[in-house]
Amino acid sequence: MNLWLHGPSRPPRGAVPRPHQQYDEVAEASASLVIRAYSSSFGLASRLLGGRVRADVRNVYALVRVADEIVDAPRPEGDDTERRATLDALEEATVTALRTGSSSNLVVHAFARTARRCGVDKALVAPFFASMRTDLDRTEHDDASLATYVYGSAEVVGLMCLRAFLADEPQREVQYEALGPGAQRLGAAFQKVNFLRDLGEDGDDLGRRYLVGLDPADPDEAAWTRWLDDVDADLAAAAAVVPALPRSSRVAVCTAHDLFSELAVRLRRTSPVEARDRRVRVPGAVKARLAAGALLRDGLPRTATPVRHAGAAA
Repeated sequence: MNLWLHGPSRPPRGAVPRPHQQYDEVAEASASLVIRAYSSSFGLASRLLGGRVRADVRNVYALVRVADEIVDAPRPEGDDTERRATLDALEEATVTALRTGSSSNLVVHAFARTARRCGVDKALVAPFFASMRTDLDRTEHDDASLATYVYGSAEVVGLMCLRAFLADEPQREVQYEALGPGAQRLGAAFQKVNFLRDLGEDGDDLGRRYLVGLDPADPDEAAWTRWLDDVDADLAAAAAVVPALPRSSRVAVCTAHDLFSELAVRLRRTSPVEARDRRVRVPGAVKARLAAGALLRDGLPRTATPVRHAGAAA
């Protein structure tokens, strides 16, 4: 079986991989498998990334997905104490791998290779795990706790991906400072859209109430609209920086942005009562059309590549 993926570690044709190189590639193949199994929308967008960037972003999302599953999909025989211990162990393994560059956990190993190459450090990793831990402690948020939660669960993931997008850029730190706020806003928009889509599941199955003023048991139309307005503002802010991304990531980010814009449009056309009982989705044919549109726009001059956002589409 050929496990060699795209990237600088790929051996020359006919070369026999050294054992540690083969382990690296098995780790990245494992991360890719996690993404294919759990996310069709992300899978579509990630296929539009450049080869090395694609592997790095998949490595980031695989770790995020595993942590999320520990919190949201516990083993039937487990309890909150065991979930916390498992999450703590995953964070400890991740922090250790950031320092050493390796792990016996394949997903952690893949993440650490990407993090060390791209400049993702504990300052981004710690807030993520803190937010995941919050889901074991807190069932309802106020404005301050929600802002902290969204930063750790989504905005830092956007920043990790931005690190991957810029890893090979000559002035990556300058670009990171300029594009970071937009990456955070895009991550926040993704998270809020998923909160709205998962209103019923979060409330009924997990007993959580994330969005302030929006009760899953009796969702208010005015609060629903306010949160969608908030999503539109995040998407518009993110759209402003997408054209400045490197070509290896620009089309993929534009596609992901447009997919969530489409979700926001569909959520706005759906009552909150309906949405809590039926998860709003984008059909596969529409996803393909949005991806094709992003590819087409990327071929136009930079001044003619507006990114679609929910407010405009509505």
